[in-house]
Amino acid sequence: MRIVVFGANGGTGRVLVRQALTAGHEVVAVTRQPAAFPVTHDRLTVAGADIGDSDLVARIVAGADAVLSSLGVPFSRKPITVYSAGIASIISAMSRHGVKRLVAVSSSATEPSYHADGGFLLNRIVQPLVTATIGRTTYADMRRMEQYLREADLDWTVMRPSGLFDAPTVSAYQLHEDHADGIFTSRTDLAASMLAQLDDRAWIGKFVAVTTYEGAPTLMQMMRREAFGSR
Repeated sequence: MRIVVFGANGGTGRVLVRQALTAGHEVVAVTRQPAAFPVTHDRLTVAGADIGDSDLVARIVAGADAVLSSLGVPFSRKPITVYSAGIASIISAMSRHGVKRLVAVSSSATEPSYHADGGFLLNRIVQPLVTATIGRTTYADMRRMEQYLREADLDWTVMRPSGLFDAPTVSAYQLHEDHADGIFTSRTDLAASMLAQLDDRAWIGKFVAVTTYEGAPTLMQMMRREAFGSR
């Protein structure tokens, strides 16, 4: 299968590209800085592109069997449009070339809900603080992206991870429609869950929460890591 991966040079994107190659797919990794992309393979093409360049995105998507989007940018207090503008460009390109299958990454925080596993700290302090302040513009744009997908005539699936962390292997992750109680998702599991959608039509037109339990950090460990960059 020929897969185009947008956001390929992000933390999840690099894992996704490696997993796709291991699975035997032909991969086009799209990034703004192709010279810095760390993966090489005889079934890999690294394409340099700005997601806002709709004509170039359309040329890249031509001939694909599926498109996977792990677009992402750091939190900012300024308005963010990468997610919505990016998915609009991707939808246009796919529609132009008759490519139907699209799997995109959003976040569980687009529709904040009570997490039974989160306790008072997450539910009453951390989640409201992040969604209403430092992540407000990010999640607003993710919601715009999700709305564009709802309206698209494509076979789309949106993966909604929770707090992301790195893990060496794929675990027995869980999928739930819309949201789940789990508060962590490994990038390895997120990438694996995205690839699994290529052969699974059960989640088309749905929002899917991805939860990792094995090897997940504690909430305090995650907060220290985000705040101080500790590993």
